[in-house]
Amino acid sequence: MNFVDSVLISAPAGDVWRVFTDVERWPDWTPTVRRAALVEGAGVEPGARVRMRQPRLPTMTWAVTALEPGVSWTWEARSPGVRTVARHTLTPQGPGETLVEQEIEQTGPLAAVAGRLTGGLTRRYLAQEGAGLKARCEAAARA
Repeated sequence: MNFVDSVLISAPAGDVWRVFTDVERWPDWTPTVRRAALVEGAGVEPGARVRMRQPRLPTMTWAVTALEPGVSWTWEARSPGVRTVARHTLTPQGPGETLVEQEIEQTGPLAAVAGRLTGGLTRRYLAQEGAGLKARCEAAARA
């Protein structure tokens, strides 16, 4: 199962990157994360692990598997029968504008079942995360 969402943010990519990769502060700007805590590493870097609590989902630990500083990062989480990979990509669109793309890919023997059960929630969460990131970054850019 694949889920993709994107949002255009009126803020420079470097500013968006700083907000987006400060994962422990996600609960400050998105209702989709109640708690996020680094359990290994010093931030979004290969090998870092983040324990995340989201409404209506089990607490999961995300491990950063790939990073292109200022551009993208990928992390993954595992649950019984499902491997979930989340990719986050920032692309400058012109002076002071950044396109943010988020993709969730679920694989494994139970991925189709998980996708059917949580697909609507996943789509809503991606949209809410994009809207929250946009609001936070654009408010900071105006200040």
